Amino acid sequence: MTDQDNVPPPGTPRHSGVHTSDGRATAGGDTAQPNLQGASDTDGQATDRPSEAGYDSVPPALEPAAREPAFNLPSSLVWILTVLVVIHAVRMYLLSVEIDDELIFNFAFLPARYDHALSEQGLAWLWTPVTYSFLHGSWEHLIFNAFWMLAFGAPVVRRIGAGRLAVFWCLSAIAAVGFHLALHWGDMTVVIGASGVVAGLMGAAARFVFSPSGRISRQFAHRNPRLSIREALSNRSVLFFAGVWFATNLLIGLGLFTLDGGAGIAWEAHIGGFLFGFLFFGLIDPPTGYDERVQQD
Repeated sequence: MTDQDNVPPPGTPRHSGVHTSDGRATAGGDTAQPNLQGASDTDGQATDRPSEAGYDSVPPALEPAAREPAFNLPSSLVWILTVLVVIHAVRMYLLSVEIDDELIFNFAFLPARYDHALSEQGLAWLWTPVTYSFLHGSWEHLIFNAFWMLAFGAPVVRRIGAGRLAVFWCLSAIAAVGFHLALHWGDMTVVIGASGVVAGLMGAAARFVFSPSGRISRQFAHRNPRLSIREALSNRSVLFFAGVWFATNLLIGLGLFTLDGGAGIAWEAHIGGFLFGFLFFGLIDPPTGYDERVQQD
């Protein structure tokens, strides 16, 4: 689970300590690679029976010849992380406080914009529901979001590709702050951070990364059939993961997690992002689904 930060209004020096941290909930650790070798029965005869039929299975031709590298990330995900790091570095080390405050005002999400007639203001209300997700309050905030983005974004990106990831990023960012806006209409505190998008990636991953036994294959999880919403809500691993995730955000909402400098955590944006990823991932998932490919394998 990751966070989306509330930061003080523009004009407050950025070095006053706007730090963020996230509640932590994980979908489970890496497990051993799927066993595709024939298992022996009690008579010593080989049987060609995968342990999880229909999940995490690949034809022998696709079996890795060598051990999987420790870091095997989709290139599009690496590029996104690079852009986030460059943006934050420029803000921290190249821009003056005044220029950075102006940048925050024009590209961070501000609920108060929508409490005024849109025709009487600039166009920042149009792009800030997306651009806020490229800004972060501190290096700690960025690193923490990057960690969870790598964990849950990698299988999603492998599954949907770079083009659909761009669509997913924009829609999940909008859904995250949309939910936040509904509960904080007219609020003057700006919202920044990719945490809503990361929460969306978590919700999307919950629809396909778990096998029936609850295991996750780091290399082949993206090939699993996508669970329907009903199937996902009947899967104990999905329910446990979602339960821990929502419980952690509830604790954040109750104020049990605080940040340096008094900055708040926009936990409502997490919920909006997660619900979007979980409920609407089927609209982003490629139409040539992995269900057919796994059956053919």
